[in-house]
Amino acid sequence: MTKKTVSRRDFIKATALGCGAVVLAACAAPAATAMPAATAVPEATAVPEATAVPAADAPAVERTVVEFLGWPGDVETPDEKEKFESEFPQFELKYVAQQEGVQLLAVIAAGTPPDGARVESNTYRSFAKSGALLDITDQVRADPLLGKKDYFIEPQETERCAVNGKWYGIGSCWVAPHLYFNADIFTEEGIDPPSNDPAKAWDWAAFLDVARKLTKDVNGKKPGENGFDANNVDRYGINWPTWWIPLHAAIQSNEGAWVDAKSGLVVLDTPEATEAMQNIADLTLVHQVMPNSTAMEGLGMSITQMLENKKLAMAVDGSWALNWMHEMKGTLGTAVLPKTKRPATDMQAHLHVVVTGAKNPEGGWATVKFLSEDWFQEKYLRSGLWLPSHTSLMTPEAIARWCVGPVHPEGYEMIVNQYTPKYGHYLTMPIGYQKAADAVLTPAMDKIWTGEAKAAVAMAVVPEANQIMADEQSR
Repeated sequence: MTKKTVSRRDFIKATALGCGAVVLAACAAPAATAMPAATAVPEATAVPEATAVPAADAPAVERTVVEFLGWPGDVETPDEKEKFESEFPQFELKYVAQQEGVQLLAVIAAGTPPDGARVESNTYRSFAKSGALLDITDQVRADPLLGKKDYFIEPQETERCAVNGKWYGIGSCWVAPHLYFNADIFTEEGIDPPSNDPAKAWDWAAFLDVARKLTKDVNGKKPGENGFDANNVDRYGINWPTWWIPLHAAIQSNEGAWVDAKSGLVVLDTPEATEAMQNIADLTLVHQVMPNSTAMEGLGMSITQMLENKKLAMAVDGSWALNWMHEMKGTLGTAVLPKTKRPATDMQAHLHVVVTGAKNPEGGWATVKFLSEDWFQEKYLRSGLWLPSHTSLMTPEAIARWCVGPVHPEGYEMIVNQYTPKYGHYLTMPIGYQKAADAVLTPAMDKIWTGEAKAAVAMAVVPEANQIMADEQSR
């Protein structure tokens, strides 16, 4: 559904921030509308022979409009509309823009819900619990394509979609953070660059050593050298963002977790999690190889511009950033993240759902099915925006179609078929998490990045966060 580059780039921040201000209880969903039988949506209709075309005076086939609440700026492109309506000739596809999930709640409360919608991963379970989403489990299982064994990358897809054993949506794709770097800097410094092969991931000590060597002040001094001026750095070795997706990757690499899979409790106060967070903070506070927020603002550049202008050697960013980073001047390289105890990254992306109270639930399911097919996903794989969630798009033949230059650097297929599916971890945000994060977790984490508190001390707020979540879940 990419129509405007800006709105797709905003996908990143919205995926991170979600709908923190939304209170689901204020917009109770109407009584659940039963999904039609799995056989209610026909398979693609074959193109009729020329003799089957109706006479000129025959009435045109009436199509029922299917409304899909998409991303701000989304419109149905001609190729998507044509493809969808050729598969489902009884329906006409119409995208409606929403604003970060708020509009979905509003239209449900108003009694005018769409047929299908996009829902962010960190609010999906709250929507499901509130009754806003229809159960599509039987439709998925009965579908000859989506129900095939190993059609999706597992177990991550089930971890994402299943709520108490029921599916209320299907993931759009996967995205995952990894390293980007200016390969020309490595050549100039005579340093071997990192690899896309997870088996060759740098350990943390090796990563720090390279980051120090690539950082220099305006006089050419490096961190640790006598006279290094941390207030006048000409080039930083690394930037590792501290919002939840890249931070979760670091925690998983240290064999920690953000949320315990069994209890559903936040476990950011464990030694594994606090050590990983402190490692990221110390890139700035101790090792002086990463800019703080003030230094970033002073440079006035995007991460892509910093890499391009050699003000930054390496950056952790999502796979989605390849969509625009591949256009930078110079030689762009990609690699897996450095590891502490094991290679690891985070896997996220929004989901497509059928909405409770839809006037046309059959059309809603048809849209979700269409958006879960290879044809739709491959469009955005080719642009560098997405990573596949279908195993059929990870075969050598499929990789040769879409994972190619000039967008995808040489060797990127290892990020696709080795690193992400084998070492990627999906983070399930429990109901009430966003309220707990806004109230106590995020303010406590901010103290870690500024050096006001060590991670182990700052995360003493975790029990309070879990109580907030428990209160929300009991409502």
